[in-house]
Amino acid sequence: MEGAGVQICRTVGTPALRNLDPYLVRRRRAHVVQVTLHNTACTPGWQDASMLPSCRAYMLDELKLPSKQAFAGFPDHPHRGFETCSIMLEGEMEHQDSVGNRGVIGPGGVQWMTAGRGIIHSEMPRVTDGILHGFQLWINLPKKDKMCKPRYQDYQGLVGHCCLPLYSLCMANHAIHVVARPKQAKDIPIASGGDGVSVRVMAGETFGVSGPIKMRNPGMLLDVRLSKGATITQAVPSDWNGFAYVYFGSGNISGTNAKEEHTLVFGPGDHMQATAQPGGELRFLLIAGRPIGEPIVQHGPFVMNTRDEITQAFVDYQNGMLQNPADNPWKDEI
Repeated sequence: MEGAGVQICRTVGTPALRNLDPYLVRRRRAHVVQVTLHNTACTPGWQDASMLPSCRAYMLDELKLPSKQAFAGFPDHPHRGFETCSIMLEGEMEHQDSVGNRGVIGPGGVQWMTAGRGIIHSEMPRVTDGILHGFQLWINLPKKDKMCKPRYQDYQGLVGHCCLPLYSLCMANHAIHVVARPKQAKDIPIASGGDGVSVRVMAGETFGVSGPIKMRNPGMLLDVRLSKGATITQAVPSDWNGFAYVYFGSGNISGTNAKEEHTLVFGPGDHMQATAQPGGELRFLLIAGRPIGEPIVQHGPFVMNTRDEITQAFVDYQNGMLQNPADNPWKDEI
């Protein structure tokens, strides 16, 4: 359970995953395997997490339940020192921060939120019928960016009952921000890798197509969809960390059988290969990034480099100074 009592599926890993830099692992248990990527010098291999000592850590939340069961949502909570990525497949989620900035993510929509020096926001289901299905990932920030200005990169998706003007004004404690009309899910390109291979490119590059989300730390965020028996080969820099999360169907990823709610963590190698079963589709998120290599001190929603910085985050939050009303999170600084 998370937020005000919302049931989620939480993926986890082995002791090696406690710091899958730059992705932030929190605590709980589920099914994970480690896979060795392909290169000219190695053969794919894997290790089942059930054969290793127990570890409660996770990288990715999957939210999949009837919207009515998630009505309580995720009320106001703070963040500092990292980024979140929210991806919606079905249903709608509305986010609103403490100074009046708001947006809605619908089917196909994505929000990349850089908390930076501080955001206090809520995430609440906007529809009461149908299924709510989506994901959230936490990504660390390097020390030089932990106190950067907050930033929203929203791609709305198919949002019902929402008609926004080309430009609107957001007034937050006397600070007026001009907000351009939110981008749409159709602004996230889809790359074709041949027969039966389709990839939504949210960040990074595949098949010569680049994603629109700007990352402060190099990485890739792909939604891979394979039809029956189709195969994809994707380059992954050998010095990056990454994983695949299967959310639909089954198949084989770098020599490992994969099915729904399985996380496959990449080991040594420079590319991965995935094939859908002959009788069905395979859909998974492919997430990878360059390690930051800095100390991580995490306490709940605050992720910094030292304990003193965590203490200061709590002081700022308690004194109402975590989110600066003058910050315009819609303005790009990268």
